[in-house]
Amino acid sequence: MRGDLHLHSAYSDGSATVIELIQQAVSKGLTHIAITDHDRVPRCGDIPPVTALKVMPGIEISAYDFQKQRKVHILGYAMRDTRSVTAFCRPLLERRQANSLRQIALLAEHGFRIRPQNFVKRAGHVIYKQHLMEYLVATEQVEEMFGTFYHETFKNGGYCDFDIEYLDAAAAVRVITEAGGLAVLAHPGQQQNLELVPELVGYGLKGIELEHRKNTEADKEAIRQMAVQYGLFLTGGSDYHGTLEDGSSELGSCLATENALRIIFNNNSDK
Repeated sequence: MRGDLHLHSAYSDGSATVIELIQQAVSKGLTHIAITDHDRVPRCGDIPPVTALKVMPGIEISAYDFQKQRKVHILGYAMRDTRSVTAFCRPLLERRQANSLRQIALLAEHGFRIRPQNFVKRAGHVIYKQHLMEYLVATEQVEEMFGTFYHETFKNGGYCDFDIEYLDAAAAVRVITEAGGLAVLAHPGQQQNLELVPELVGYGLKGIELEHRKNTEADKEAIRQMAVQYGLFLTGGSDYHGTLEDGSSELGSCLATENALRIIFNNNSDK
């Protein structure tokens, strides 16, 4: 059993379609994958049946602990009914879309040839800043995706560097749990939020992402200790975005444990 349980598709800010992700996973000899797009669950009808690969629609909710002021990403797997999760995330997607439209307007004010109509292929999907950069590179207005312009404009206080209000972390865990799913804390090493585990366990947290490129060895040791203390399973994934992330890892480069695959996919098959 070889599974990558953290993949992003073109439904959010990944460059690959669901079918392309499946093809890549099969070519790498994986047996299980989960598609965990930001704040939306892929429709099951969009996932073609594959005999050599078990594919699960999941989610990665962009959340925040407002008391401790920490960003928190919550992965959701094996949800019985995703309608409540979809409704929970809808306001965030609307805020993200409005944010991107504001960034487009600001770029236009600064002399770039860009407007919302350039993104008709994203109809029905949210526009992310990666899509703005992709367009600027494709139209030869900017030389590279994640070079100086990106870091000076979308990061470090640039004129397009502003964030949106995220969803409450505890509520994110709760809505996944109430949907019959398994809530997992994503890459705590990246956001330095492992201290939130005791509180989130009270809302139904079931696991922690151990194998992730942003977790250091020290992070992993702390994660293992926390998992033992609170009876949580450990999982892993590449957090693959394809060409739409600065320094994206390869699909299949971080794998979940076989125990996690059994827990998650057995939970799904019981429904």
